[in-house]
Amino acid sequence: MTVIEKRGFMSKEILILLYGGRSAEREVSVLSAESIIQAVNYDKFLVKTYFISKEGDFIKTQEFTKTPATDEKLMTNDSSDMSQKVAPSAIYQEGAIVFPVLHGPMGEDGSIQGFLEVLKMPYVGAGVLASSLAMDKIATKHILESVNIPQVAYVTITEGQDINEKVSEIESKLTYPVFIKPANMGSSVGVSKAENSEELCRSINVAFRYDSRILVEQGVLAREIEVGILGNTDVKTTLPGEVVKDVAFYDYQAKYIDNKITMAIPADVEPDLVEQMRKRAALAFKTIGGTGLSRCDFFLTAEGDVFLNELNTMPGFTQWSMYPLLWENMGLSYSSLIEELVVLAKDVFAKRESHLR
Repeated sequence: MTVIEKRGFMSKEILILLYGGRSAEREVSVLSAESIIQAVNYDKFLVKTYFISKEGDFIKTQEFTKTPATDEKLMTNDSSDMSQKVAPSAIYQEGAIVFPVLHGPMGEDGSIQGFLEVLKMPYVGAGVLASSLAMDKIATKHILESVNIPQVAYVTITEGQDINEKVSEIESKLTYPVFIKPANMGSSVGVSKAENSEELCRSINVAFRYDSRILVEQGVLAREIEVGILGNTDVKTTLPGEVVKDVAFYDYQAKYIDNKITMAIPADVEPDLVEQMRKRAALAFKTIGGTGLSRCDFFLTAEGDVFLNELNTMPGFTQWSMYPLLWENMGLSYSSLIEELVVLAKDVFAKRESHLR
């Protein structure tokens, strides 16, 4: 038992924040975690943080019993103390709830979720299978096709296939511009836009740095509309928000480094299309077996066509992230959202454990 716990904090729930991670999205994770420690209700929670380095080491970092200073920074690869390195299983604490605010492979793809289930710990967010399915853009396409949710046209490429043949297939089935995406990355990491064959080949090579399977999607002239999802069996959705871009292509740099985006919440969308998006978001979430939370991203064309782009089972929680802002617009504060996610995590954990008896 820590000194903090000996001083009378045992009535509080222990929230364990996992952040960082091995994927190229680790910077987003740190920003999300720093926002969460500011938003937590410390009358109810004691927060313990563990940083996962890019090498995969677990490092015990700060503990918080009250709201930290606004300029408080969490430890990262540059500032972490390796003397605080622990075995991954050392994060276990009876009764604690884990918030794995991790993005991308080895964090959002079911791997950390499986680890936490082996430890027998409740955690925020989707389970192993739903996390894995939603992380893999190609698998998501196939699953959503089974329930007739409209998506943009696409072609897949697997490492080892003849690239010239695949380029010919892409050019016969799609028209430029196209977007090239690693199957298992988020936050627009490794995503490129191609206007011709030369750019397409170059973009394929970029995407292969991040995954051995690639999705090439038809580019569409459309607005980017996002819907927040919250719940387990009783699934709630938000009014949609819109990403308003100051750049032609909303890539990782624009999203998280330059912050060259603004958001319209709620989005200016016709009521019937709003209802359509919310229903499709809930259907997609249920179809992959989602629990806890997700953000569902849509394309809305000038003709009124709605295409589901992707489901994100651990959306960003930074101060400018769409997901918490969508719920704030619905009357659910950032702090209350965290509390609701903890309740949902405990409910899923209890049900999962009951199935094993």
